[in-house]
Amino acid sequence: MLRIRSAAMALAAAAAGSLLLLPSPAQAAGSVHIYKVYYDSPGSDRGGNSSLNAEYVQIKNSTRSAFQMKGFKLKDSAGHTYTFPSYRISAGKTVKVHTGKGTKSAGHLYQGRKWYVWNNTKDKARLYKPSGKLHDSCAYNSSRKDYKMC
Repeated sequence: MLRIRSAAMALAAAAAGSLLLLPSPAQAAGSVHIYKVYYDSPGSDRGGNSSLNAEYVQIKNSTRSAFQMKGFKLKDSAGHTYTFPSYRISAGKTVKVHTGKGTKSAGHLYQGRKWYVWNNTKDKARLYKPSGKLHDSCAYNSSRKDYKMC
């Protein structure tokens, strides 16, 4: 009888432990989030458009369906703000939001700025919903790398 009770308790504990390993429904469904901040473009910061466009924030859609970004806002710590136009990120895909000028295309959006946004040593990228509520953020505090995986 004691063996049966001990075995039942061990089985219950194992089942409870395995539940802790399951992802939450939100994690299982995926998310749209800041994936990478490439804050220090290669070479000298002289303000050329190709250098500006080598500075970007990459947003990833890890859900199973396309996601509309219209009205979302991307901000840095100084308050520089980029508002997303009508743009759908396909399921499992990313979009790079470049600092400089360019033509919107699959996987690439452009802020149209003439100078750098992301500080080379310390900053925080924030992604806000159209309602103004914070959706995601990614901070970095290092000059040893040129980018931060979030």
